Amino acid sequence: MNEKEMDKLLAKAEVLIEALPYIQKFNRKIIVVKYGGSAMSNEELQSNVIKDVTLLKLVGFKPIIVHGGGKAISKWVEKSGKEAKFVNGLRVTDEETMEIAEMVLGRVGKNLVRMVEELGVRAVSVSGKDGGMLKVNKKYSDGQDIGFVGDVKAVDPKVIFDLLDNDFLPIIAPIGLDDDYNTYNINADDAACAIAKAVGANKLVFLTDTEGLYRDFNDKSSFIPRISAKEADELIASGMIGGGMLPKLNNCTDAVKNGVGNVHILDGRIPHSMLLEIFTDSGIGTAIIDE
Repeated sequence: MNEKEMDKLLAKAEVLIEALPYIQKFNRKIIVVKYGGSAMSNEELQSNVIKDVTLLKLVGFKPIIVHGGGKAISKWVEKSGKEAKFVNGLRVTDEETMEIAEMVLGRVGKNLVRMVEELGVRAVSVSGKDGGMLKVNKKYSDGQDIGFVGDVKAVDPKVIFDLLDNDFLPIIAPIGLDDDYNTYNINADDAACAIAKAVGANKLVFLTDTEGLYRDFNDKSSFIPRISAKEADELIASGMIGGGMLPKLNNCTDAVKNGVGNVHILDGRIPHSMLLEIFTDSGIGTAIIDE
């Protein structure tokens, strides 16, 4: 073996040694992964995410995937001859659109199950309707009726714990029921946050289409690798955070204040970003932590 080959092997060994304390620390801990965006619509990135989550399972974590499917839903809504409509980033969901969304999310979940099973890990795809997992109230957007869109009011995690206890990887679609058993679509970020709080997750990971959190998005030097929930609230109050990041950051701080260990905002477009954040000393995204 020449010196160059030996250096490559030693570099791999160093990576494993760096990961060891994190594997020990989080062994048997629950990690909720909210999966959506570009990482879901690109086949190679999708494969990388599933490999990452499967690896977490095999080294002792208890991962849970909460998945979206917005782009696929929009595609099928348009195929049905309807136009996808949004109010303040929320999909206007009439009865027909709700049926399409449930069909598409179910298909997405089963496809993720197939990918996980191919890697030797048992997985089960469910929706928030199963076992009364996600109970919702009707959600309004600035007073506007946007149809069958729900706000999570309660989570019954029994089905999730049963799956984890029996060594399955739960894959959850963000759909819930109201008190009259009507079906509602739920924002996947909201669903992931509610589930993470209900199961007492040690980590909640948002795979997004941005590198993480910036004090000023136009100034790349203002990137924030680590911030407390209190500091994040101050940043929100300052008005510097806007767009789609604002509700996501609110979800993050709410999760940390309600018992979730750490919340990570990662760029799902970067291959294996989850492993780089969790198993290396420096990380590559933004971590929101407790005081």
